[in-house]
Amino acid sequence: MTRDEPAGARLLELVAVMSRLRRECPWDAKQTHGTLAPHLLEESYEALEALESGDPDALREELGDVLLQVMFHAEVASERTDGTGYTIDDVAEGIAAKLVRRHPHVFSDVTVSGADEVKQNWDAIKAAEREAKSGAPGSVLDGVPFGQPALALAAQLQRRAERAGVPSELAGRESEADPADTETSPSEIGAELFALVARARAAGLDPELELRAAARAYRDQVQAWEQDQRP
Repeated sequence: MTRDEPAGARLLELVAVMSRLRRECPWDAKQTHGTLAPHLLEESYEALEALESGDPDALREELGDVLLQVMFHAEVASERTDGTGYTIDDVAEGIAAKLVRRHPHVFSDVTVSGADEVKQNWDAIKAAEREAKSGAPGSVLDGVPFGQPALALAAQLQRRAERAGVPSELAGRESEADPADTETSPSEIGAELFALVARARAAGLDPELELRAAARAYRDQVQAWEQDQRP
């Protein structure tokens, strides 16, 4: 991008490329929201891995792949003729409006004392939006995607509940199972894992990232062991 180009100028180029691919590439033309779904998840994980690697060039490339998935889904949606379609501009307009709405301390005359109050205001505005949409008070857990990995799900549920003032004891209850009991049930193990997530969060750690770090360390140990076994 040249200096005289406004930020976002290359996004218009991407829109044109995506539209042409959809018309002229046999593979791109046959894709649906359903067939694209696995790629959205995979590209997000690859972006996270690039972030963890500390390689800025790799992260930039992977963010492009994530952006492609957003563009692709919007392009597919734009082709619908049943009144449910939308374009990438609709997507951008929606998130821009949401950001303005939930940042009154930036775009209006609300004053905040710091980041904690920003979060509180965000949650209050979000709750009001849910109530306006449904016509009744919702739950602080509304909108939590249960399709995400279980560890991340547990952490998100706990974060949401904590911000709403839910007693921490509900998340950190201890299992009544004897650690030496070989007949421990899956539900008891699940409770222990859930409590472990609460312990990690209490220590200021992200349980998902901690487990990923442990997994990488284990991978390194296994690979070192394999290397030692080779003649």
